[in-house]
Amino acid sequence: MQQQLMEAIAPYRDRVDYLEVRLEQSESTAISFRGPELDAVNRSFSLAGGIRACHKGGWSFVTFNGLAELKARIEEAVVQSRLVGSEKTLLADVTPIQDYVAVELGRDPRSITLAEKRKLLESYNQLLLDYDPRIQTTMAGYSDRFGITYFVNSQGTSIAQERLDVTGRFGAIARGEGGVVRQGFESIHSRSDYDVLTNIEDRVKSAAVRAVSQLEAKSVKGGQYPVILDPYLSGVFIHEAFGHLSEADGIYENPKMQELLTLGKPVAIEQLNVIDDATLPGLPGTLKYDDEGVPAQCKHLIKNGVLAARMHNRETAGKMGEAPTGNARALSATFMPLVRMTNTAIESGAHSFDEMVGDIEEGVYAVRMLGGQTNGEMFTFAAAQGFMIRDGKLAEPVSDVTLSGNVFQTLKDIESIGNDSVYAYGGCGKGGQGGLPVSVGGPHLRIKNVVVGGR
Repeated sequence: MQQQLMEAIAPYRDRVDYLEVRLEQSESTAISFRGPELDAVNRSFSLAGGIRACHKGGWSFVTFNGLAELKARIEEAVVQSRLVGSEKTLLADVTPIQDYVAVELGRDPRSITLAEKRKLLESYNQLLLDYDPRIQTTMAGYSDRFGITYFVNSQGTSIAQERLDVTGRFGAIARGEGGVVRQGFESIHSRSDYDVLTNIEDRVKSAAVRAVSQLEAKSVKGGQYPVILDPYLSGVFIHEAFGHLSEADGIYENPKMQELLTLGKPVAIEQLNVIDDATLPGLPGTLKYDDEGVPAQCKHLIKNGVLAARMHNRETAGKMGEAPTGNARALSATFMPLVRMTNTAIESGAHSFDEMVGDIEEGVYAVRMLGGQTNGEMFTFAAAQGFMIRDGKLAEPVSDVTLSGNVFQTLKDIESIGNDSVYAYGGCGKGGQGGLPVSVGGPHLRIKNVVVGGR
């Protein structure tokens, strides 16, 4: 297949500055329950791709649904790029690569019958429904997807990469006295093995446990508190509030962001280190090459409190005079690659959880996340669970915990970083491409003077 694609683009090499083809062959299964009812069962097979051409800085992107139309679609992409280009094509140099990347499989989900997958998911959904009479409804979802993406470009790169994703998502909604509603969620993911979803009753049940346990929680009193974020929430915080700011396609044409994010500038306490690492084994954002054929990397976005790097595709790296970082990613071959995160995390620090809690007279412990939004350097997050901290100990549960602030001030207000660490599955959205597999990670994080809002 790679040779066939290389032959297809060969006649067009001299007509544009750059040309690439990505072709993806995939098969997938998705099953979902909503409450006691089976909501959907889907099986799909796909062969589709996308072509990007660039000439004099002008980009064209064209999709196709079969090899029979490939030649015509390449011609279309080339013609369109020549119509829009009027400047200079600037792409960071990358050594051409020829490679085939295979998945090391455990139990292959393609060997499991649809009936067996449905039976497993139904049992977990029933477990949630039966946990407590206050559980009003549930959501349970299973998905698996195996794909091979073929990538070739006019500069001699030819790569094929296999990828498997197996995911379970579980949610419970509980209703208490006075119409109070609380939610709990859990997700599980593997890049190699169907069995990650077997014998996980306790993990699944935890979604219902969290929902029910919050029914008696009173709304937190708004104010400024020392706050401890659990590892899940600290990972989401660094992804949403800082990671997206570090994506270079939002920087290179924005003078304000260039000033805020000048490399070498101190932006956090000296103990803080933040990475985006696509080389960590087995995580959702792990890859060997990005969707422009650039090798995956680990880079420190923040090193000892100093802004050390940002994430690039080849064009942003070329225009900013920096090295490409392997962060060009697309949801599938029918989407354009954008600058996207992989596995983004705060590195562990030196403090135990007991040390972090021990000297807080009154504070808040925020656990997981229900939702949130960012606007430039400003953020607002809603925690899924909350607990007051009183006299150095966890106290009563509280609800409606929302955290807001300026990310750069917050990074300087960090008081201590935990010696633990957790990576969690996430689906990132950007530019109309929602659900891109990433992971977010971190330790417990203690921050002073956080604005906490209740109902």
